[in-house]
Amino acid sequence: MKTGILTSTRADFGVYLPLIKELSNDDFFNIELIVFGTHLSENHGYTIKEITEAGYNITHKLDTIPQGDKPLDISKTMAKSINVFSEFWENNKFDLVFALGDRYEMFAAVSAGFPFGVKFAHLHAGETTLGAIDNAYRHSISLMSKYLFVATEEYKNRAIEINKNPENVFNVGALSIDNLKKVKLFSKEEFENKFNINLNKPTILSTFHPETVSLDKNGIYINELLNSFEDLRKIYQIVITMPNADTMGLMIRTEIEKFAKNKEGIILIESFGMKGYLTCMKHCIFLLGNTSSGFVEAAFFPKWVINLGNRQKGRLITPNIVNTKIEKQAILEAVNNIKTKKISTNCNIYGNGNTASKIKEILKLIRLK
Repeated sequence: MKTGILTSTRADFGVYLPLIKELSNDDFFNIELIVFGTHLSENHGYTIKEITEAGYNITHKLDTIPQGDKPLDISKTMAKSINVFSEFWENNKFDLVFALGDRYEMFAAVSAGFPFGVKFAHLHAGETTLGAIDNAYRHSISLMSKYLFVATEEYKNRAIEINKNPENVFNVGALSIDNLKKVKLFSKEEFENKFNINLNKPTILSTFHPETVSLDKNGIYINELLNSFEDLRKIYQIVITMPNADTMGLMIRTEIEKFAKNKEGIILIESFGMKGYLTCMKHCIFLLGNTSSGFVEAAFFPKWVINLGNRQKGRLITPNIVNTKIEKQAILEAVNNIKTKKISTNCNIYGNGNTASKIKEILKLIRLK
């Protein structure tokens, strides 16, 4: 089975990794990585190097780097991506192509392939994020995909509502849990040697993305968050991973960089890579922000998550997640509240770490039909 893997960001490659390993080790599959988006952007850490450092060949490299974060820039990037992928799908044929998640560049790649009859398999279908326009992209990708792979039974029911083909929707759990079960994370000492960050200090891990359905409020939101950091850094070391290439993502990035300049206890990271990020999560005190990893990966350990605003609204809420307004006082109150609470150990609803093998077996059955 000739199988394509569409990867556009540091985040999706880390999630894909167990599946790539599983399929690469089986002669039934011929895997080709299709690399595009911010993987090729120097401003976003040139994360294509994380793919080669993991030992994988990059079969296809497509230049669809976003040039800015304004709505016009995002729209032009989508148009460019559709144009580039139109030529790509014309000249490259696959038995199946994996698309993951809900980003606009993934939507563009799938949209370009749809008229060619490309068979797509959508990972993490059925989820909802009402505070981001990506929600529409996710469900659109599902509608253009032949097979949908979901992380929970509730998401399976929602995915079936979307594509009306229950026989092609599979609840397999989350690939991120495979990573957490099988990947040997760094020790604190190894982590410090690699990233020069001492995780023996009480640490907050933070990632904050713009709310792309509330563009006019993002300036207020980032100021409230940074004002809370001003107080929190007196107690905690704050490790901030930088935002994605979303609408107004550069504005968020610029404000964070200005705030962090010459401030002790504030550490900015462009990309840890999957292993580094999960290590930092394992040893941090809690997560603070609005990233999807606060819903899947953090449930595994589990870690407290102070989830800000509406970007992830609609996702399943596990007992380790505290939803909070993006206001300084509300954030500080949430931090104080979790200090006195014991975290539930029954948070992981995303599988047992065998998602990649489940997907592989389903693909073999599909191929043999």
